[in-house]
Amino acid sequence: MLTSRLTLISHAPTAATRAASFAIDDDDLLAPVPPIGLRAGTFLTGPERRCRRTAEGLGFAATVEPPLADLDVAAWRGRTLTEVDQADLALWLTDPAATPHGGESVESLIARVGAWLETVEGRTVAVTHAAVVRAALVHALAAPPRSFWRIDVSPLSRTALSRSGPSWTVSSVNLAVGSGPSSS
Repeated sequence: MLTSRLTLISHAPTAATRAASFAIDDDDLLAPVPPIGLRAGTFLTGPERRCRRTAEGLGFAATVEPPLADLDVAAWRGRTLTEVDQADLALWLTDPAATPHGGESVESLIARVGAWLETVEGRTVAVTHAAVVRAALVHALAAPPRSFWRIDVSPLSRTALSRSGPSWTVSSVNLAVGSGPSSS
């Protein structure tokens, strides 16, 4: 098996990320994103506007990849953490199978992202969401789904994974875009 290298970039900050609210698709980036030089054979982006705009700012001609979509929080979209039922929020944060918002569970997200990871080949850069990066890390480490919320992923940060056999290895997590060594 050839070595695959994957760099996951969390989209740039939006008003929703700054306000600790659940994003809606038309969220704009808070500031321009400077281009960076990453080499890869494939550049991908989540379908949401915030991912596409981040990829454009970084200088990537990226293809939309549906499995890189954000965690679907359905009825909670556009609401802050304090505007949702606190018992439902507590359930969602402690039970990875819970869907009190009517959307996708954390377990479902991890399964979706894990299935996508198994299709990645070569050098790939993907602009996506913090939740997708967390799910990729949980899958790569074969960690329990409850560990999902224990991983910090900052806006406009870079996480690198590599694979030369059946399993992914985590090379770096949460590096600021444009800093440190590049894996792609």
